This record gives sequence, structure tokens and C-alpha cells, in this order.
Amino acid sequence: MWMDIGKAIFVIVAALLPIVNPPGSALLSLGIVPVATPEERERLARQVALNSLLLLSGSLLVGAYVLAFFGISIPVLRVGGGLVIAAAGWRMLNGSDDDDDDATVHRHHGDPAFYPLTLPFTVGPGSIAVAIAVGTGTPRQGIDWMHVAAAAISLVAISASIYVSMRYADRLGHRLGKERTKVVLQLLAFVIFCIGIQLLWRGLSELLGLPNHAT
Repeated sequence: MWMDIGKAIFVIVAALLPIVNPPGSALLSLGIVPVATPEERERLARQVALNSLLLLSGSLLVGAYVLAFFGISIPVLRVGGGLVIAAAGWRMLNGSDDDDDDATVHRHHGDPAFYPLTLPFTVGPGSIAVAIAVGTGTPRQGIDWMHVAAAAISLVAISASIYVSMRYADRLGHRLGKERTKVVLQLLAFVIFCIGIQLLWRGLSELLGLPNHAT
């Protein structure tokens, strides 16, 4: 039993952690909220980690049921997710180059903890699709409660890594310096755009029955 739970934890963490990419998401937060007090940074990190935990938990537990209820297939989810991610990356690539911090801070109105920091930057459609694929149950087989226990442990660990990365993102940005941080953010924006295109192409390939040559 414990061996099975350990294997399930390894599979879930190995599948989700590279896509969630907490350090990358933390650096992206500097582009959205470049100026914040330690208390504000802590609140933001806590909220993003909690939002991510809830989104991933819902995807793992009931994602397959929700898709089945609405008749949405995984390829369609990938197409929609790819469009959202590519659009977010494109907006970041073509964002304002104004060096005024206040202009950057107020570019996103309201609380950015959920959008865009949680969705789509930390837990995007790609992460949701993977979470559904390694989910804890299907409409045909029902809930696997041993898998639920493994998922709970895995998601708490991933959420903790999101919190730590987001909480101390400013320190990482300070070490990199302003210009290097801008370069890294532009590179991450381009990577996000490419991930969106790749996810879109994979979904379209599956829908059209085309070979998906991923390298």
C-alpha cells in the first residue's frame, strides 16, 4: 500500500512540477507586481499557492467528470488552453517598455493573485490537462481513494514550493539585477508563447488525426 502511494506521489509530482515551474512563475510575478512590501509579497504568495492548490485539486479529483459532463475532450481542452497561454505570452512580449514602476504596477487593475498569477501563469490549461490525465478517478471507474491520499501529499508539496518561490521572488530579482530580470522575463514570455503554440498544435493534431512530432 505505502509503496503504491509513494509511486503515485512520484508520478504526480514528476508530471506537474515541471509544467507549474514555481521559480519561473515567481519571476513572472515581478513583471506584474515589481514593487511590493514584504507583507504584500507574503500575502500574494500565500494566495497564489492556495489558489493553485484548489485548482489542481479540483482538476485531479473531478476534472474528468466535469469534462465528461460538458462533453469536452482533452484535445479541445489543449486547443483552448494553448490559445490562452499563447495570448498571455504574446501580451508579455509586447508589453510596455516604460521604466516607470508605477506604470508597470497599475497595468493590471485589481488583485492579480488569481489572474494572471495563478491562472494562467502558475496553473495554466496545460497543468490542468496534465492534472486531469493523472487524476484520481474517471466517470467509468470512480474515485480511487488511495490515489486521493497520494494526490493530497503531492499537491501540498507543490503548493509549498509555489509559496516559497513567490514569497522570495524579489530577492531573486535583486540578485539578477534590473536589466537581467527584464531579459529573463522576456525569455520566459517567449517560452510561454511557444508552450501555448505547442499545446495548441498538439490539440489540433489529435482532433485532425495528424502526427504530432514533438522533439
